[in-house]
Amino acid sequence: MTRRVSLTRYLVEQQRADGRIPPQLRLLLEVVARACKRISFAVNKGELGDVMGTAGSENVQGEVQKKLDIIANETLIEANEWGGHLAAMASEEMEGIYVVPNRYPQGEYLLMFDPLDGSSNIDINMSIGTIFSVLKKPEGHPGVHDSDFMQSGSHQVAAGYCIYGPQTTLVLTVGDGVAMFTLDREQGSFILIEENVKIPEDTKEFAINMSNMRHWDAPVKRYIDECLAGEEGPRGKNFNMRWVAAMVADVHRILCRGGIFMYPWDKREPQKAGKLRLMYEANPMSWLIEQAGGAATNGRERILDIQPTELHQRVSVVLGSKNEVERVTRYHLEADQK
Repeated sequence: MTRRVSLTRYLVEQQRADGRIPPQLRLLLEVVARACKRISFAVNKGELGDVMGTAGSENVQGEVQKKLDIIANETLIEANEWGGHLAAMASEEMEGIYVVPNRYPQGEYLLMFDPLDGSSNIDINMSIGTIFSVLKKPEGHPGVHDSDFMQSGSHQVAAGYCIYGPQTTLVLTVGDGVAMFTLDREQGSFILIEENVKIPEDTKEFAINMSNMRHWDAPVKRYIDECLAGEEGPRGKNFNMRWVAAMVADVHRILCRGGIFMYPWDKREPQKAGKLRLMYEANPMSWLIEQAGGAATNGRERILDIQPTELHQRVSVVLGSKNEVERVTRYHLEADQK
C-alpha cells in the first residue's frame, strides 16, 4: 500500500463517499475499536496483568467465566455507555440488556457483542477475539426493550470482530464489502491493510470439532465422510482440517484464504437448535462472510433471515466458501425430504 490509512480516515472517507456511514455510527465504530484496543492490551499482558484464570462465576449460559471475559465485557460497556450513540447494549455475558443510564444522552443504535470469543484459549496463549453487531433501534415507542433487539441479521448496519493473535486485527463491514485493519502499537491506531476482502467459492479446507462426530446428524456425517475420502472419494480431491476452538479465529482464516466452518446441531442437546449464539456470533460473522462473497446457513436456511425470538438464542452454523456451504445445505434439505 502506498499510503497508511487509519480506521478513522477510512470511516470518514466512506462517510463522504456514499453516506453509508452516518456520523453517529462512525463515532460508535471508533469507540468500539478503542475498546478492542484496550482489551488487546489486557490480553497481551497475560499473567503479568493478573488477568488469567477463571473468575469463579458463570455467565447466563452456565459457562465458567474467565477473568478476561468479565474485563472485556466491562471495557465495552464503559467505553460505549456515555458517548450518546447508543440506546442499549446486549452481551453474551449478561442475562438481560444494558440500557444506557439516564445520566447520559441516548442514541439511536443498539450494540451487541461477544466480549471475548474463545475463552478456552486464553490460558494457552492462542487466538481469541471480540465480535460485535450494530442495529438501529426501532422507531415508534419510547424506552428500550428486549424486543428492540429481535431483528433478523439482515437488519444489521455494522458488524465486525477484533482478533487478538500475533497481530491485533479489526475486521469490519457496514454493508459495502469487508475491510481489515491491523493495530499499529507504536502509532496507537488501526491501519487499513486490505479492502474488498473476497473468499474463494471453492476450498479444500474444513473446520469442525471432530470429537463430536458420533453426535452429528446424517447430512453432516455425509459431508465430512466425503471430505475425508480424499481423491479416491466422490469429491475427487484431498481436504485439510483446521480447528482453533475460537469462532473468531476460524472465521478469520476463512476470510484470509477460504474454507468452511461448521458448528452443527448434534444429539447431545437435541432441544437446542445449535451451540453458537445467533445475535452475538452467527449474525455478525454471517454478514461478514456474505459481504466477502461467501455464504452462511443453519444447514437449511440463510442465517441472516432467521427471526430471533430470544436474546440468547442459539443456532447451527455453516459458513464460508459458497459452493461448500451450498453443498452442506443441499444435503440437509435432501435428508429432510426422505
